[in-house]
Order: sequence, then C-alpha cells, then structure tokens
Amino acid sequence: MKKFITVRGPFYSFLLSRKTLRVSALLLVTLLGVIVVSVGMGSIRIGIIDTILTLFGHAKDSMHQVIIFDLRLPRIVIAMLVGASLAVSGAILQGMIRNPLASPDLIGITGGATLGAVLYFYFFAGAVSIHMLPIGAVIGAFLSTFIIYLLAWKKGVSPLKLVLIGIGMNAAFTSITYMLLISAPFLLAQKALTFMTGSIYGTSWQNDVLPLLPWVLILIPAALLYARHINVQELGDDVAAGLGSPVQKHRLVLLILAVSLAGAAVAIGGAIAFIGLMAPHIARKLVGPAFGGVLPVSALIGALLLLIADFVGRTMFTPLDIPAGVFTAIIGAPFFIYLLYRHRKA
Repeated sequence: MKKFITVRGPFYSFLLSRKTLRVSALLLVTLLGVIVVSVGMGSIRIGIIDTILTLFGHAKDSMHQVIIFDLRLPRIVIAMLVGASLAVSGAILQGMIRNPLASPDLIGITGGATLGAVLYFYFFAGAVSIHMLPIGAVIGAFLSTFIIYLLAWKKGVSPLKLVLIGIGMNAAFTSITYMLLISAPFLLAQKALTFMTGSIYGTSWQNDVLPLLPWVLILIPAALLYARHINVQELGDDVAAGLGSPVQKHRLVLLILAVSLAGAAVAIGGAIAFIGLMAPHIARKLVGPAFGGVLPVSALIGALLLLIADFVGRTMFTPLDIPAGVFTAIIGAPFFIYLLYRHRKA
C-alpha cells in the first residue's frame, strides 16, 4: 500500500500521508468523545443520551439546553481553539528556531501578551470595557516580538540568537508584570493573577468564541500552507538559501503567524503554559518530522490536552473551579525537565 495519497487540481498538487490521516482521524474521534463527556459532566450531571439529544436540538429539558449551550459548550470550544492555537504556534517556533525546547512561553511571546493584559488591568480597568482586553494582549505579544526580533537582528536573525534573547526578554517581561501586580490594588491584582495562571472560566459565544474564531480559521490554514517552508528552514540557513529559499522573509512570516496565534490564544485563555511545548513533540512521535503532518496533529493534540485539563479543573474539585493552566503546568514541567535531560548533550 502506498504511504501517500496524491491530490491534484488545476492549480495545486500535494501529498497526503496515510499515517497522518489515520492518526488525525483517531484523535478527532477521541476529541469528540471527550467533548460529549465534558458537556455532560459538572455540578449538574447530564446523561450521555440526554447530552447527545440536546446537542442535536432534541432536548427533553430546557434547563439542559441552557446548561450545555450557554455555559459549558462555549468553554469547551474555547479550550479547543486556544489549545490548537498554542500548539501550532509552538510547532512553528520549534521548526523555525530548530530548538526542541522552543515554545511561545519560552521566547517571550506569552510573556509579552501577559504584560500587555496586565497593563490593561492596571491602567484601563473600569475606564474601558473589559472586552478590549484581547487587544491589549495581542499588542503586547507583537511589541515584545518586535523588540526581540530587533535585538536579535544583525544581517539577519539567527535561530540561536533569537531564542537566547527571547529567554532574557521573557524574564524581563515577567519581572515587570510582577512589579505591577505588587503595586496594584488587591482586586486588580487578583484578576491579573488569574489571567496569568491561565483560565477559561466564564467564557461566552459573543465575547470569547466569536473574537477568537477568525484568528484560528485564517491563521492555522495559512500555517499549513507554509509548512513546506518550515521543512526547508529545518535544514539550516545555508542549505535553505542554497535551495533558493528567502530565509529571512519566510522566517519573518512564520514568526508573525506564531505570534498572532499565541497572542490571540493568550488574549482569551490567559497565560496557559506548556501546550506549545508538549503538543508538537507528541505529534512528531506519532507522525514523524514532516510539518505537513506535524501541524494538524499538533492542533488536535493541543485542543485535546487543554480540553482535558479544563475538564479536570472544572469537575474534580467541585465547587472549586481550578484554572486549566495549573494542570498544564503540572504535566508540562516534568515534560520540560525530561526534554532538558534528553537533550543535555546537544
């Protein structure tokens, strides 16, 4: 049996890996199963049959419809969108920087977005609508990335210099953020700290899902179309340039895609750590190193990881609602230590 399926048209031609299709189908089925279970579980439990009937518009109880469609389903959709965005952003950064430890929270993107959000809390809370918070986070992500890119530039940007400066700037952003928290009034500091932990509590269709959805629907397909350039960049700058690839141009476009996805995700979900680190590694174990397979599988794994983390935080400690970022950190920190140990001689 052939390993690839060829898809051709008048203006396009590409290969689909059978292995990637099988893995993606399995992950999609798993994701749908977790969605059904997560929708029905909570302080008020709804049976699986009633959950499925309600999802298809045949609710036996109007209260079930309110609980599922107005309270739980927006939160589940946001978990999937944020998880997928962070995972794809991390996969792009790992391929572009050629560093297995790269992720949005490592090179300062998440730190910049968090600082932007905390500055919003500090200066504009009460004066400007809270719905403007995502704009502050996205602006922070782009400004931090611009500073890092500018500091790393010297006749181009090398991956090593980019990640080293990113680590340093991330520490600086975090220090400024904590300084603002210490000097802020208690209620503002509490809101900002919840945001920094990473929580998707209290999300809604209008204020959260609809603003984030266009970013995901546009940027993830754009990243998939650009996947071949990530494969070329992984060969090294000299080899990529020898193959005729405009290295700096493609690196800038890839960085914009990664920053946009991470900034939009942080704006809605807060500073959720380690999804962008873990998901690409798991994807490469399942489908291999080619980014045409890594990116979509990373998106599915990221969505699944954050959905499970939020489900555990929402149901296991009732009536408390533990932020999802706590559980991604519990899983991600040992994973990060494992990666450091594995690549200690690299």
